[in-house]
Amino acid sequence: MSRGRGGGGTAGRRDGDRARGAPRPEKICVACGRPFQWRRKWAACWGEVRYCSDRCRARGAGARAAGWGLH
Repeated sequence: MSRGRGGGGTAGRRDGDRARGAPRPEKICVACGRPFQWRRKWAACWGEVRYCSDRCRARGAGARAAGWGLH
């Protein structure tokens, strides 16, 4: 029986040689201060990624200094 897409094989893997279950790189969001992990959609521009979400990107880096995102 065929499993179709996402069968778990290594053929066609696009995220380098990171094995399944291996830890992903992490950064801290400059807007909210929360840690976030690497995502495949950021593979080409991971060095430029600063925000964990579109919401944080819209708020900008000054939002943290203003008290937004403090837990």
